[in-house]
Amino acid sequence: MTIRRTLEVIIFGTDTPAGRAFDIALLVLILASVLTVMIDSVPHINTAYGSSLWQLEIVFTALFTIEYLTRLWCTERRRAYFFSFWGMVDLLAILPTYIAFFSPQAGPLVVVRLLRMVRVFRILRLMTLFKELNEIVGVLRNTARSILVFLIIVMIVVIVFACVIYVIEGPANGFDSIPLSIYWAVVTITTVGYGDLVPQTAAGRFVAGFGMLVGYSIIAVPTAIITRELWERINERESPGATLPWSCPICENQGHSLDAMHCKHCGSALDVPRGIRERMKHDAG
Repeated sequence: MTIRRTLEVIIFGTDTPAGRAFDIALLVLILASVLTVMIDSVPHINTAYGSSLWQLEIVFTALFTIEYLTRLWCTERRRAYFFSFWGMVDLLAILPTYIAFFSPQAGPLVVVRLLRMVRVFRILRLMTLFKELNEIVGVLRNTARSILVFLIIVMIVVIVFACVIYVIEGPANGFDSIPLSIYWAVVTITTVGYGDLVPQTAAGRFVAGFGMLVGYSIIAVPTAIITRELWERINERESPGATLPWSCPICENQGHSLDAMHCKHCGSALDVPRGIRERMKHDAG
């Protein structure tokens, strides 16, 4: 195979020793870089070892840049990968360091480097958990409209409670404005209860107690929506069969049939080497 195809098999393949070694090395690198960012945020450590940690960050960024450019080079549909979710995550994982290097006043942007932690989800395929991750994401996507309607209802309920408590308590008892009352309503309905704003009148306490009861009822609604969808997916799940050990270069999804030429999730060409496809068909019998 050509160098490009060899690298493609290592990066997007999941059953070769080289591919698994690459994923493990990438996982270690991601965790080490995230740990470096977290340690660097501790003031006394930053004062003592700030320059060394910054040099280490430059090394991490250089390695991630090489990996990103290699992915871009190996992928047939470079434009699709560049604008995909994972492509944006890969780019944002390295961009803040370059911005901070050439523009020191943009230093606070380096916190965006913690997006590298999101890339760990890619490595879940090492533990055969990527399918479950995609299933949960699919459930959230399918229930998004129901959850949105629910959130709109919650916002209306919060505003109503805020207006009522503002009228009852007023500035004399610390409820100086409706926005501040909205904050109190959110804290009360979610049953967090910080205690920085407390109703002083009997009517206000009655409204607060009623809001807490409403909050308990509200919390159960999204849980029921998501649980129902997840249960239906579990019941409808197809019996497991032989699938290609290959990640889509655009959306990183797996679980494609042995004859699949395109990703069943995003439609991108899989571009699986013929040898891997034939071997899997032979193993499947």
